[in-house]
Amino acid sequence: MADNENDHQVKRELKTRHLSMIALGGSIGTGLFVASGSAISTAGPGGALIAYVAMGAMVYFLMTSLGEMATNMPVSGSFATYSTKYVDPALGFAMGWNYWFNWAITLAVDISTAALVMKYWLPNIPSWIWSVSVLIIIFLINALTVKAFGETEYWMAMIKVVTVIVFLAVGVLTIFGIMGGHATGLENFTYKKAPFVGGIPATLSVFVVAGFSFQGTELVGITAGESKTPEKSIPKAINQVFWRILLFYIFAIFVIACIIPYTSPDLLGSSASDIAISPFTLVFKRAGLAAAASVMNAVILTSVMSAANSGMYASSRMLYSLSLDGYAPKYFEHTTKHGVPLRAQVATTVVGALTFFASIAGPKVYVWLVAASGLTGFIAWVGIAISHFRFRRAFVKQGHKESELKYHAKWFPVGPLLALILCIIVIVGQDPSSFVHFDWEKILVTYLSVPLFIILFFYYKIRHHTRLIPLDEVDVEPHKRDEASTEDTTD
Repeated sequence: MADNENDHQVKRELKTRHLSMIALGGSIGTGLFVASGSAISTAGPGGALIAYVAMGAMVYFLMTSLGEMATNMPVSGSFATYSTKYVDPALGFAMGWNYWFNWAITLAVDISTAALVMKYWLPNIPSWIWSVSVLIIIFLINALTVKAFGETEYWMAMIKVVTVIVFLAVGVLTIFGIMGGHATGLENFTYKKAPFVGGIPATLSVFVVAGFSFQGTELVGITAGESKTPEKSIPKAINQVFWRILLFYIFAIFVIACIIPYTSPDLLGSSASDIAISPFTLVFKRAGLAAAASVMNAVILTSVMSAANSGMYASSRMLYSLSLDGYAPKYFEHTTKHGVPLRAQVATTVVGALTFFASIAGPKVYVWLVAASGLTGFIAWVGIAISHFRFRRAFVKQGHKESELKYHAKWFPVGPLLALILCIIVIVGQDPSSFVHFDWEKILVTYLSVPLFIILFFYYKIRHHTRLIPLDEVDVEPHKRDEASTEDTTD
């Protein structure tokens, strides 16, 4: 047990501007800057737009669901805590550990990617030096204060936002022929098999790419526990997500699709593993901007570091929350005088570092570790949808009125149900062909995070004899984590 007065609580230092930018920054990353090209080459401009519009709508509904719960009970554990309180303690246990593990592994992926980006400028320096350097920097930023994380993430997200705005402006000028010479207009939308290439199967496959692109938006729920005014900042941040998704994703995909034909071999190389080729770089070059590659490389480096920064923050808060709920050792309840759960952060860093060094020692081990965390984001989204559905039903059944809620989720119950269905479609649709050919190794690599989640769930359920909490017993009263005692919700 920790020994200072700040234990069992983290400081509320994140301002509205921090949460708004974190919500936006979490959804702008290599998925937009790099992988968006492969989406267009796979399903054509029309198919890519449909996939991103559908997934964008789903993410918006999920965020409004999370916003309703987060304003009612702002906690650092967010959806894992909501799963515990509104559904079943076993679900909260599985959600929390799965999410922590995901971000700890993703941290290793991010620092490895950062090293690849640095090789663009300094190819002769060993990659591990860059990876270790980035890990140390990210650790120190998060170890200082909550505000240090918020400010760093704010400015890194700002760089990404400015880049997208400049890209959209240059793109529009290029489409009309004001820059880059030839006006493309909408000609690439009717080029060869466009706008829809590969039919419904191709469009559905792009749902997966779009879904991964939007992962990270749920971070706004985790930051709720450290917001100064969650009842104001969370709704504002979430309400802005819709318009930002529309502007920064849908419009960006439209611009890329207008300027670059889906048959371009450069788009085929646009994958998360090939950060040297970005559709943004291609569009800037098309407009005649010679330094485009170097500038975009710097932006992608910022994006990767932002992802690592957010990952460190999210995972340490999740482990801290797990310890408060009794799902992790009490050792991790300790916070520094600045409200930072340092022990949880150290544990996360160690796991991330071990994963990184495993990638150096044996690629096979690394592949399996990454596979084990691959679908965790979608599993978290499923948990958010189920928790919100149960929360609202319990809220009404216990005699409360919707007007009592500080923030109302849009289109309930359509929102969470639609999000639940789409998430399941995306999870199942990761690689359906592997089932046709019964490629068991491929199936395991693709879907490993699902059985791991199920094992965690039933382990806790069987050991503690938990049950689905009846609606009239669900705790829907508004309160904050540091004002409430930790209750034993097991049988």
